[in-house]
Formats: sequence, C-alpha cells, structure tokens
Amino acid sequence: MSHELAGRIALVTGGSRGIGRACCQRLAEAGATVVVNYCSNEAAALETLQQIVDAGGKAVQVQADVSLESDVNRMVGWVEQEVGPIDLLVNNAGVFDFLPHDQTTPEIWQRAIDVNLTGAYYVTWAVKAGMIERQFGRIVNVASIAALRARSMAIAYSVSKAGMVAMTKGLAEALAGANVRVNAVAPGLIETEIHQSIDRDRLDQIVASSPIQRMGTSEEISELVLFLLSERSSFMTGQTVVASGGRVMLP
Repeated sequence: MSHELAGRIALVTGGSRGIGRACCQRLAEAGATVVVNYCSNEAAALETLQQIVDAGGKAVQVQADVSLESDVNRMVGWVEQEVGPIDLLVNNAGVFDFLPHDQTTPEIWQRAIDVNLTGAYYVTWAVKAGMIERQFGRIVNVASIAALRARSMAIAYSVSKAGMVAMTKGLAEALAGANVRVNAVAPGLIETEIHQSIDRDRLDQIVASSPIQRMGTSEEISELVLFLLSERSSFMTGQTVVASGGRVMLP
C-alpha cells in the first residue's frame, strides 16, 4: 500500500460500483480516508466499504442523491463534521441511456443533466469554499469520450458530459490561485454495469473498431484518477485526459 494520499480525505460520488468503486479502492490503497457516496444501492456501497476495510484501508459511506442540492449539502456537512475537511473530490455519479434521438424524452434528457452535470455542480460548489479557505484541493470529474465525440445515440449523456468538460476548464482557471487543481478523465468503453443497455453485437462492433481491441477496466481508470489527484500531476489543471483504447486521439 502506497501513502501518497496519506492524511487526505477523498469524497467519491457514485462510489458503490464500477469506476466509482475502483476509485474508492485505489485511493484507499494510496492512504486516503475515502467517503463512499451512493444514491440507492446501500448493499453495493457496504460491499465497497468492506473490501476497503478488509484490505487495511479507511472508509465510510454516506447516502445522497447528487441531483438534489439539499442531499448534497447534508452529505458534505456530515462529512466535514464527522470525518474532516474534504481534500479530494471525484465527481463520478452518473446515469446513461443508449437511445436514438427520437426516444430521448424530456424526462430522460433532464435526468442526464440533473445527475451527470448538475450533480457535479452541486457537489463541487459545496466543497470548493473549504478548499479555497485551506488553499488546497484536487478535483477530478469523470466525463466520457462522448463529450468529445458525440453520436446520434446517447445525445443527452453526451451533452451532460460535455458540460462537465467545460466546467472543468472554467473551474481550473478560477481556482488555480487557491492551489485547487481541477481535471477530468474521459473514459471510452469500460467493463461496467452502465453499458449493459448497449446491445452485445453493438459492443462487439465498437471493440473491433478500436486500435486496442478490448474494453477498458475500472481499475485502469482509477489509476488515472489517482494520478490526477496526486502530486505526480502537479503541473496539470484544466485538462481532460482520454483513456479510450485509441478510439479518440486528441492532437
């Protein structure tokens, strides 16, 4: 177990499974005390918590729907009172619908914006004042290559993730003087439950079209998140780092 995050408190939204769970586990391995946020799946959050504790890490769990400002304020207040000041934030909570444009109802659209984008806004705004006051903070937003390569399927999801990328850039510029760095990761196709709504044949086509012909893992994304939260990335802010197996190649 490394100790590059020793003494730090990390809040991971949507931490009960998938990329969120992998991030919780990796940050705990690096020495952070991890706050595992979940919305409704308490059993999965407890499993994440137990895995961290069994491995010798430190973690607590807290329920909150990030799309509700009152829930977010309650969560952050509880963490600061019971655990301590939040040094590291991973905005990972999200919803995904793989649907054509004519099936994207107003309800589906609004839910994607509310959870993926407004949720990240609520949590970030709730913690950034403390980061500014303490002159330290590290924020990583889990976006998607859909933010950079939107397609006709999952338009609402793509728009919400593009908003996260824009928020990352704006906040990075605004908060740099307070020693708060803000970056994003843009995963490609990752082996998580969120992609179960995609037809298997379609998934196989996507994988076959990628230079690295496989799906990524949550653990690979968690390593990137750790890097951006650590001092190994001390000269980076406002960046969106792509991990897509080559599906998206930025200049």
